[in-house]
Amino acid sequence: MIGRALMASALALQLPLMPAVAREACRPARGTLAIGESWAQKRLDPRRAWQLSTGAGVTVAVIDSGVSHPQIRLAGRADLVGTGFNDCVGHGTAVAGIIGAQYIKGVPFYGVAPGVRLLSYKQTDSERNGDPKLLVKAIESAADEGADVINLSISTADQPDLKRAVEYALAKDVVVVAAAGNTTKEDGTPVPEYPAGYEGVLAVGASGPNGALAEFSNKETPVSVLGPGQDVTSTWPGGVYRTDLDGTSYAVPYVAGVAALVRARFPRLDQAQVRRRIIATADGAVGGGKGAGMVNPMLALSAILPLEPEGAPVVAPPLPSPLPRGAVAKAPPVDRDAVRLALTVAGSGLGLGLLVLVARAFIPMGRRRGWRPGR
Repeated sequence: MIGRALMASALALQLPLMPAVAREACRPARGTLAIGESWAQKRLDPRRAWQLSTGAGVTVAVIDSGVSHPQIRLAGRADLVGTGFNDCVGHGTAVAGIIGAQYIKGVPFYGVAPGVRLLSYKQTDSERNGDPKLLVKAIESAADEGADVINLSISTADQPDLKRAVEYALAKDVVVVAAAGNTTKEDGTPVPEYPAGYEGVLAVGASGPNGALAEFSNKETPVSVLGPGQDVTSTWPGGVYRTDLDGTSYAVPYVAGVAALVRARFPRLDQAQVRRRIIATADGAVGGGKGAGMVNPMLALSAILPLEPEGAPVVAPPLPSPLPRGAVAKAPPVDRDAVRLALTVAGSGLGLGLLVLVARAFIPMGRRRGWRPGR
């Protein structure tokens, strides 16, 4: 069904589903087969969350440079640029792998949500973000195909058509997850990036292995949460892997994968409620460019949050402010004079009591003897 739907949508957009002419040179950067468990997998530990959700039944659309790797199972794909389905950049394959690469015993890399249905929309064929018009078409098409989550590891300037496409997807109950963008010293003054900067989008910044905000992560974009985005390991075209990936682009799929886990476990939540739950359960440092902190898969699936009247999970209320100075009075100092007086009174009373007891015992005896001394 998804194949027929994708074909109909692509034909409606007049997009080629099969490459008419293969590219003359499709040479992504070289990868490796020598990998270990990445810090990101250790930090998030998505396998622990699989007992609650693997993302099964949830559809995630990856709008990027295509997908080419045997560990990634696609439910559908569309080539919007007309150069074939192969990923000649590597970016899309890495993003899709972080979301849904299948778990294989003995292979140290796997996706956050291996049970999802992945759709690949090839929107660019270069290192850059590609044609904005194709990006708009891809977002609208993915929303029409019934995507539950859209991964946008893309950042660009604000554009009316792009904003309308994002609003269209949100109105169709899609969780839209987008990159905060990368900045360098050469970029000059950072500015907010889009579509991450639009209202309702789950904007993602990048964290490094030490948990701190990556230097390149854009602080001007209103970030919702962080994901691992520095020295990241993922799938790469040709059945290999990369272990040195940097960018908010690679932080986004970690959050999109968690969104898929949440949607599968809580199917009655709408896209806004899913977004709030992910933000409410993030942990770690907060502040400029960090949002609520690092995304937390297990907590996002297991936390019991305060409920609105209609039963929707919401962000937990802030902790109460500390009591004002002087609200609790200090204990007064000990009055030593009063203590001494009390001890004196108590001692006198005890002595008087003993005297009374002695008198009660000996006075009757004296009376009986006529107060004569004994022998």
